[in-house]
Amino acid sequence: MKTLDQWLDEYGESHQDPVNKAFHWVCVPLITFSLLGVLWALHPAVALAFMGFALVFYARLSWRVAAVMGLLSVVAVLILQQMSSVFWPSVVIFVLAWIGQFIGHHVEGKKPSFFKDMQFLLIGPVWVVAFLFRRAGWRYAD
Repeated sequence: MKTLDQWLDEYGESHQDPVNKAFHWVCVPLITFSLLGVLWALHPAVALAFMGFALVFYARLSWRVAAVMGLLSVVAVLILQQMSSVFWPSVVIFVLAWIGQFIGHHVEGKKPSFFKDMQFLLIGPVWVVAFLFRRAGWRYAD
């Protein structure tokens, strides 16, 4: 199994351009939130099961990252619970954020990492969180 640093280094190879990075900083959290929203609209248990799966994946890489991702997931669920309509706003956000991702990758001139390995769909949010850890001077890996 790859280490978190290996995942992040490989993900970072196709995320060097400042424009692509900016798109990812905005779009990755929006995609994550909107995916949870679509799953929540289908049934809260589906969203919670997905969150559980993702948190197990993250915990195998770093308990620190898993803890932050868990906290962010709880915040997302609290927001979703307050929304009067979840499905269509989530679909719109999801589609627009993916368009942003593909614009960023077009500017970068490199394909999204998940074309190589679908697990990178779970690494994208961690890439943003790990940057915040580094910026704060905190260790993100065990």
